[in-house]
Amino acid sequence: MTTVHRRPSRSLTPLLVPLLAGGLVVLALGVYGRVHTPTGYAVSVAGFSAALPMKVWLTTGALVLAAVQVVSALSMWGKLGIAVPPAVHRWSGRLAFLLTIPVAFHCLYALGLQYDVPRVLAHSLLGCFFYGVFTAKMLALPKRDTPGWTLPVVGGLAFTALVGIWLTSAFWFFTAVGVKV
Repeated sequence: MTTVHRRPSRSLTPLLVPLLAGGLVVLALGVYGRVHTPTGYAVSVAGFSAALPMKVWLTTGALVLAAVQVVSALSMWGKLGIAVPPAVHRWSGRLAFLLTIPVAFHCLYALGLQYDVPRVLAHSLLGCFFYGVFTAKMLALPKRDTPGWTLPVVGGLAFTALVGIWLTSAFWFFTAVGVKV
């Protein structure tokens, strides 16, 4: 069983740059999404009938891979009693992130940050938050002097944001529109 060993620290100083960078990403995406005039241009990915089904299925795929992230992280931290290769964690995270790129591009470029409908506002804010917390996680990852709770908390926030994004988009689509490809 592979477990992750970090030198515990009580200082939050090593987290300043990752958290500041993550906060700037949240702010930059939110400001861009708000001041950018939405183009209405739909990003298309081969195999999908329209932009909305593409976004729904890519987000669903990212959520499934994020669940793999949670299980593999628990394994790496020795919480499951089974060994999942660390490569599973790394690659599921990479693929999950890649699946979100066309979705985020379409949301920001074509639609912008919207606030007229509460569900859409929550979705927009969660999207900005997800990329900010992801940035913080990636910048904190190589730092060995961060507090031991850093990666579980930041990773948990990224997972929670992705669940919220899925609930305010794909789940809504599946229940309001139906299952379409």
